[in-house]
Amino acid sequence: MNMACIGDADPFTAAIPATKVELTVSCRNLLDRDTFSKSDPICVLYTQGIANREWREFGRTEVIDNTLNPDFVRKFILDYFFEERQNLRFDLYDLDSKSDNLSKHDFLGQAFCTLGEIVGSLGSRLEKPLIGIPGKKCGTIIVRAEELSNCRESVMLQFCGNKLDKKDFFGKSDPFLVFYRSNEDGSYTICHKTEVVKNTLDPVWQAFKIPVRALCNGDYDRSIKVEVYDWDRDGGHDFIGEFSTSYREMSRSQSQFHIYEVLNPKKKGKKKKKYLNSGTVTLLSCLVDTELSFLDYIRGGTQINFTVAIDFTASNGNPSQPTSLHYMSPYQLNDYAMALRAVGEIIQDYDSDKMFPALGFGAKLPPDGRVSHEFALNGNPQNPYCSGIEGVMEAYYQSLKSVRLYGPTHFSPVINHVARYASAVMDGSQYFILLIISDGVITDMAQTKESIVNAASLPMSIIIVGVGPAEFDEMIELDGDEERISSQGRYAERDIVQFVPFRDYIDRRGNHILSMARLAKEVLAEIPDQFLSYMRTRGIKPGPLPPPYTPCPPQAIHPLLTRRVSRI
Repeated sequence: MNMACIGDADPFTAAIPATKVELTVSCRNLLDRDTFSKSDPICVLYTQGIANREWREFGRTEVIDNTLNPDFVRKFILDYFFEERQNLRFDLYDLDSKSDNLSKHDFLGQAFCTLGEIVGSLGSRLEKPLIGIPGKKCGTIIVRAEELSNCRESVMLQFCGNKLDKKDFFGKSDPFLVFYRSNEDGSYTICHKTEVVKNTLDPVWQAFKIPVRALCNGDYDRSIKVEVYDWDRDGGHDFIGEFSTSYREMSRSQSQFHIYEVLNPKKKGKKKKKYLNSGTVTLLSCLVDTELSFLDYIRGGTQINFTVAIDFTASNGNPSQPTSLHYMSPYQLNDYAMALRAVGEIIQDYDSDKMFPALGFGAKLPPDGRVSHEFALNGNPQNPYCSGIEGVMEAYYQSLKSVRLYGPTHFSPVINHVARYASAVMDGSQYFILLIISDGVITDMAQTKESIVNAASLPMSIIIVGVGPAEFDEMIELDGDEERISSQGRYAERDIVQFVPFRDYIDRRGNHILSMARLAKEVLAEIPDQFLSYMRTRGIKPGPLPPPYTPCPPQAIHPLLTRRVSRI
């Protein structure tokens, strides 16, 4: 899996974004920096690169004159990746001149957040206090995210032909259609080819489904050219004719057939011949469908519940020794802590209460030294929840001081622990993600397989991160990418396990932030599809959206003072 980040020259091949989201910004009770009138605010958005952590300007809203409660009209459109921590910074300024240089204007405050934090908020609406001017209340910023719908519309089309030109000497034609979308420069790009219907001048082609983006790049009025050919075995297909349409024109045909004349320009150019056409093609049906996305469910209120389970077996080494995988260095995070923070900091944006169960396995517990494969890191089995990722980290460090590393390595108890909770809420209102971090060989492989097969029918996914130098053959087998996991003849209903060895993602130059970003991107990339596969197979639709936020009445808008409205 490759890595991409907004606002950064990416050292890897760019990943395909999950979708595009549009951000709308409003502010309330801004500071008044003008003497004889109110401030003239503008909002500037910055994005942060993953590798170098530099803030780069992404775009600016328009300026709105004389208001402390602006509702900006200009939007920011960003690529959204669930598996990345996409850091954003919003800076507010009071513009005093037409200069593009922000240092010449009064600073009104700023806010920091992640894109995940915005889309994961109730109704994808995040409200935060503006900060940055000591001793001053700077007001609040309200950011709303909306997924751009034309990114996920698809259309089912079916065509038939009538009285097409006969091209074959001994039989009728073998017609097929080729669809092209037009580009900005007037050229055409092929986007679909139908099957060949043999030996007929009146073909009926099978219905086909195509994303609207592929057909017209989301521009409903963009020209779509359709060429009609007679198939030949030698590949030298004979051109019958062509016609043009647009997505908007086709979508109007949902209630009635639309007939297109197939024209051959060469025949049409011959003046002596009375050429009418080379037959017709009829659009029989045009059914528009909007695919439900991961964000639809998040906006509809589905909560992501995150649980972490950490391997406390003796093979990790004595935590007091620098060679141990659990060694607590005062200078840097160990691999367990890095994996936990990398994944947890992204997932926590989608959990409203930020309370996470944290479990351990494979240790002897005080006071009696009994071995446990499912214990609470905070020492409270009745309430294993920790407050935020920082709380989980603290509980992990405390456990290292109180338990004795032992063994063996059993995964099934912690999988069954989360499965019990997931089985109680199968209505789509909650989805569970279990992160298991371990250093090696699984000793309850048969039971673990059975637990995973059982869990595959529940709203849950399992991420396994292997740390250290060991071979991870069993963990690779659990991943299920090559072959669907089975237990006693039963196959998992869907693939719910993602395994990665952390060593493959460690930056050789020692950049831990980059190592964590690479790891998170790899292990979380499959989660949205696993989530959607559960919802689709159960026929679960997203919950209703909360009532829309109503902004203040629009104010007078200053002539647009923007440098670049960026799209990534």
